[in-house]
Amino acid sequence: MKRLIERSRSVGEVLRWVTQNPSKVSASHYPIALHKLGQLLQQQQQQQGQATVNGESRGPGQMLEQPEFQTLCQAIISGCSKFDNFSIVNCLYAAAALGLPGESPLVRVLEDESRSRLGRFNQKDVSMVFSSEANNKALEAIFSSQLFYENRQERFIRSMAEWLPRKAENLTPYTMALIAKYVARHRLREPRLLDTIANFLLKRGEQLDSKVIQKLVFPFSRMNYRPSNHSELFPKLEAILEQKAGSSPLATVNILMSMFQLSHFPQTVLHQVFSPAFITNVMSSPYALIVRRYLSLLDAAVELEFRDYSGPRLDPRYRVLMFEHALTADEANRKYSYKGLVAEALRQLVGEECYRQDEVLPPGYCTDFLLWINRSGTVLPLSRVPAASKAPSAHTTTSPAAISLRSSVLALTSDLQDFAPVVLSVNDKWHYCQNSDILVGSRAMRDRHLRLLGYCLVQV
Repeated sequence: MKRLIERSRSVGEVLRWVTQNPSKVSASHYPIALHKLGQLLQQQQQQQGQATVNGESRGPGQMLEQPEFQTLCQAIISGCSKFDNFSIVNCLYAAAALGLPGESPLVRVLEDESRSRLGRFNQKDVSMVFSSEANNKALEAIFSSQLFYENRQERFIRSMAEWLPRKAENLTPYTMALIAKYVARHRLREPRLLDTIANFLLKRGEQLDSKVIQKLVFPFSRMNYRPSNHSELFPKLEAILEQKAGSSPLATVNILMSMFQLSHFPQTVLHQVFSPAFITNVMSSPYALIVRRYLSLLDAAVELEFRDYSGPRLDPRYRVLMFEHALTADEANRKYSYKGLVAEALRQLVGEECYRQDEVLPPGYCTDFLLWINRSGTVLPLSRVPAASKAPSAHTTTSPAAISLRSSVLALTSDLQDFAPVVLSVNDKWHYCQNSDILVGSRAMRDRHLRLLGYCLVQV
């Protein structure tokens, strides 16, 4: 039957083989028939510009009216619950390629059956299904699927990068936020997808609340990527934040952090978030501590990178370390990290008394290894490093809130001609964008700040 369908030379011939021999037609034959119908219609349209050729219908609209095609569709609808995944996926893909309308009974049934099987589809199946559906309902289903969300579907992402820009304006903010969340989770630095999110945000930003905006902005900083429209987008975001800064303080500081990681510093918004009114509002909220951590890091970034800023700063009473220990991702992936091997190598080469591991330095950056080297290149035991030159840490008796970053820089560099603080940084794969040598935004900003604080960074 497969050979007979594939050798057919007209739409009518395909339909006759399938509808007049039901006992010889299996599930795998239906997608072949739909695909062949699409091929024949395309060939006819290329050969002639007429509505019919030798009495044959010329397009899917007219073909839908043929009794034989209705019989074919009904056979698929009746039996699709018993089809294997491959047949379901390929029927849907062939129906989309054929140009059948989304509201047709055949497409609706195939879509429903596909969604019910998402957890059992492999990567190729998923890619084919959702490149053929590609609407809000379908995309929400796929990106809400836990199995899909937890696994990187590179084939599908490459396919989606092709068609998403054309369909983005028809998507809801919720759907686009799900896409952004997935892209960020898997560190997918796909410029076409990121620019599509940025264009969506530029057009719809004023209609969105700050909680949605933070979800759409996060992938840019996560992937250390300035969208192609950043010269328009960033000022637009600043204007929106000026109006909505107080409505959701946590979302506001998240958006600011994303912009800071991309080295963009919105001055007018900083005036608001460092104002007494904003701080008072934050301190009475259930997320006070996390916002204080973000504000403390933003304040440190202003001091280190935005020296022209002359507005209010965070009251020293509220300054805390951004992190007090290694990041959750680093802890969770420790067994996959090379840090253990590096630690063993350092132990054998210089001895445990010559370095600190997992040291947290103001404003709250966890370092892999901290060493001190003198002018001759010798790694010094910590006991020989003058106390005034040692980096203040989260484990000292000094209150983190009382630490001045600028004084830390002076302390570290005052004896620089004799001692140099070195941060040995073990960059594992989760510190980079996927399949790239570009550090994620948070890691890149950490490295910038440590250098500005006077540390010499050595990447491993």
